[in-house]
Amino acid sequence: MADLGHAPGTAGQPELGTEFVATLVGFGRELRAAGLPVGTGDVLTYGEACALLDPADLVDVYWSGRTTLVTRRDQVPTYDAVFRRYFLGEPAGDDDSPPHTARQRADAAATLELPDPEATEAAGEGDERETRLGLVASDAATVRHRSFAECTPEELAALRRLMRRMRLVPPTRRSRRTRRASRGERPDLRRTVRDALRHQGELNGLSWQRRRLRARPIVLVLDVSGSMADYSRALLQFAHGTARSTRRVEVFCFGTRLTRITRDLEHRRPDDALAAAAARVVDWEGGTRIGDSLTTFVSDWGRRGLSRGAVVVICSDGLDRGDPAVLDRALQRLSRLSHRIVWVNPHLGDRRRGEPPAVPSTLGMMVAAPYVDELLPGHDLAGLEELAAVLPRLR
Repeated sequence: MADLGHAPGTAGQPELGTEFVATLVGFGRELRAAGLPVGTGDVLTYGEACALLDPADLVDVYWSGRTTLVTRRDQVPTYDAVFRRYFLGEPAGDDDSPPHTARQRADAAATLELPDPEATEAAGEGDERETRLGLVASDAATVRHRSFAECTPEELAALRRLMRRMRLVPPTRRSRRTRRASRGERPDLRRTVRDALRHQGELNGLSWQRRRLRARPIVLVLDVSGSMADYSRALLQFAHGTARSTRRVEVFCFGTRLTRITRDLEHRRPDDALAAAAARVVDWEGGTRIGDSLTTFVSDWGRRGLSRGAVVVICSDGLDRGDPAVLDRALQRLSRLSHRIVWVNPHLGDRRRGEPPAVPSTLGMMVAAPYVDELLPGHDLAGLEELAAVLPRLR
């Protein structure tokens, strides 16, 4: 068994004495001899747990081992018997058998002045736990449908945790490369001939092939102007999770100018990624020039192949202060290059559930309406989940 040393190794944690560490290691050996699958890593975790609690309290020592060394419910009687024998000095008995009955488990818990788990659950702890979990689920459902602009800092933190679990599944397209298939679109003559040559020219059957499926790239173009201040940080958080979970994702921000922030979102921690993106974007919470920004994207990035066959997701409220003709030309060129254009507008949040979204009466949205394939809300987490559900269906 590896030596645990004095401390688990984290700065600021209390240290364990060498004698007590040896005691914990010896307890791990006893559990392994009794048949429990206790390894070196489990004992290290046990030592870290004891260091955070009070090592002089036998109750803390018991529950630290109970939560770190026991992985199944049927191992609890064996753990209790070994703990009583090792720490309390109680005899093992003639047959050295662990307490299997409910009465024996209650006696073992009473020796340590601990509540019996079965008796506690019978007293109603299970119902209380279900009630508590129900309240948590209810709060999560409420936060999902609350606008980002109305959320408190605590609710925004909860939303960030929920966004980390979201995954965007891009639509697929058939590539020119093929793969072998039991039932395909066309026979694979080359493989059929090779198989026949292995059997002295006898044809045993046709080999088939079908074209491979390849995920389409996703391009996120986020509006970070002043009119989007209540939603831009949440949308950047969503973009960060998308960029880390899905390959071939590009992220751009725009206000009065376009800025590529794909590399800035490669940071693992969301706060670091958002800080790096905010430092790069010089027109944060400024004016809005959607037409000029999309023209720059098409000219500098789209024509290079970044938007060819891609799904372009534009997150903006459509409040454009530029020339509408410039926006019209940019969207016309973008629609020819990309596979689909999806527009996420936070101002669509007032519509009722199940109703088709109406185009907001802003000049930018009226110009963009003929070129947009999907118009979705983006004011809350439910709207972003709707986006994640729509993307795979954009064939």
